[in-house]
Amino acid sequence: MILVQKCVTSSEGNEISESSNMSYLTGGKTETNLPNQSEVVLCQDLNGRLDGVGSAVVCDYTCHNDGQSGEVSQLCTRDSDGISGLNADPAAITKSAKHESDMTLEDMYNARYNFDEDDDDSDWEPSEKQIEVLKWFCVNCTMINVEDVGNCEVCGEHRESGILSHGFFASPYLPLEDVNQDELPVTEDSEDSCKQSSLSSSTAVGFDERMLLHTEVVMKSHPHPERPDRLRSIAASLATAGIFPGKCYPIPAREITREELQMVHSEENIEAVDNTKRMHASYFTPDTYANEHSACAARLAAGLCADLASAIYSGRVKNGFALVRPPGHHAGVKQAMGFCLHNNAAIAASAAQAAGAKKVLIVDWDVHHGNGTQEIFERSKSVLYISLHRHEGGRFYPGTGAADEVGSMGAEGYCVNIPWSRGGVSDNDYIFAFEQVVLPIALDFNPDLTIISAGFDAARGDPLGCCDVTPAGYASMTQILSALSGGKLLVILEGGYNLRSISSSATAVIKVLLGESPTIDIENTVPSKAGLRSVLDVLKIQMNFWPTLEANFTKLHSEWGSYAFQDTNTKFCIGVVEDWTSSVLNYILAGNAGEQSKKRRRTGLPIWWRWGRKRLLYRILSKQLRAKSSCNFSC
Repeated sequence: MILVQKCVTSSEGNEISESSNMSYLTGGKTETNLPNQSEVVLCQDLNGRLDGVGSAVVCDYTCHNDGQSGEVSQLCTRDSDGISGLNADPAAITKSAKHESDMTLEDMYNARYNFDEDDDDSDWEPSEKQIEVLKWFCVNCTMINVEDVGNCEVCGEHRESGILSHGFFASPYLPLEDVNQDELPVTEDSEDSCKQSSLSSSTAVGFDERMLLHTEVVMKSHPHPERPDRLRSIAASLATAGIFPGKCYPIPAREITREELQMVHSEENIEAVDNTKRMHASYFTPDTYANEHSACAARLAAGLCADLASAIYSGRVKNGFALVRPPGHHAGVKQAMGFCLHNNAAIAASAAQAAGAKKVLIVDWDVHHGNGTQEIFERSKSVLYISLHRHEGGRFYPGTGAADEVGSMGAEGYCVNIPWSRGGVSDNDYIFAFEQVVLPIALDFNPDLTIISAGFDAARGDPLGCCDVTPAGYASMTQILSALSGGKLLVILEGGYNLRSISSSATAVIKVLLGESPTIDIENTVPSKAGLRSVLDVLKIQMNFWPTLEANFTKLHSEWGSYAFQDTNTKFCIGVVEDWTSSVLNYILAGNAGEQSKKRRRTGLPIWWRWGRKRLLYRILSKQLRAKSSCNFSC
């Protein structure tokens, strides 16, 4: 179902929103693939995103303590009035055994240390008069901050950061015009260095400014993470580095044709997206928006990806990067969801096959599982889909992508899912999975073209992914995949919502496409315990379809099996603690309207009073985390 918002201007010049349901666009079926009609997001509740439509965001955090587990579950629901509530009954939370004198992070958040007690916050006595405190949203991570703070309390970015002008080369701590001159590359004197070499050895980049027009028309309680600034920050970084324009060949943009879309999507999806061009504002799901320019942006993104795939496969260019939005890997045969309208990677694979490619490999390293891409190709043996993503037993959005989802109808083994069991996953886990699973299967498959669904939301600092992959890690994974398909490699932008992380990571990937070598040492990579368990689980399943994996499984199980599955007496698993803390802090600092916040509003407590306690809790949690960081155990 699509919800349309019409904006009317009153006589005073104020914008008023009216809402009406438009079910004829999608037949009420666009949300059928959303598990339990809930969106599972650990680190950022996009609260109040859609008035008048009920949805839920489930946040689960699990910490291990002395071999036992305790779960902290939060259910944040949006009711029909667009008001969110937080259901977190401290009495229902299972606590692990602990010393009474040892105050843990979990204790800080639960009722044992109740910050609503008068004796804990006597410095913040509420006043009878409401005091309005101005706030600003961080341009880098979108988190909310109070007016008197100059740098974001979550990511540290300056409120007047120049990241949209200079990309990640701009100082995160200083205002607009401060650029780190030491990091600026030495560019060639040629005005267009890509013209000096033959086109067939060039790296192509697909970009069109019309894709910036796709945006959420009416900002809700929080800026939408999938915003035009994502492309602006990457483009600014590439321009500042002299990469594009400069060293890369630009691909002219065109809108994908209806016939090309029909190779991947049903008429239901095509019509639903096309109809949005006649609407001022609309929604496919509570967090998947569209405006009158969105259909054009989606067709431009798909057209660029299709043309890049054809050009790379035919040898007209060496490789390429599709700097496009909206993203695509959640868009399935019928439905648009997860910020995605058309599936860019699937359309690129289809275009390559139309150009003559027999086998196409899609590697999806976005932190979310590409359920749409899997659905489109789950019965195909000509397209191998490999995804690395957070899964956590189906609790992480979109809930699909378990290791035993291997394809169907004779194409078993042509869908390979590597699901991480927790957040905080780092370079070592990804590189290890590439060495043990991705590369052996890809070499056996021997693709004619390799496509990367390159979401950068597993990058360090991303507010939704909460993982720890660095630009060097992404560069290393790109270099590994460059050895396939004779170097015919297309990288397509998917997610990524921290501008500094996404721009630095994308730049590192494009540098590899241009021939630079990454700086990370991938020799003797040691994974985390949770990462090792995930890889072993995948190997055990996939070696039934790819016999070459059996040797890897046998070797790893004999050398690491006892380590991977042994119990531990370590009191805190720091990886889980960091993930849980990051989630809690993002919830606190985003100013989301939980049950306690609604209670305080009803009692007339001023905004500055609530925010003072949020900052205090932030500092205490950070201090406690640093105190626990001496634990060197990695789960």
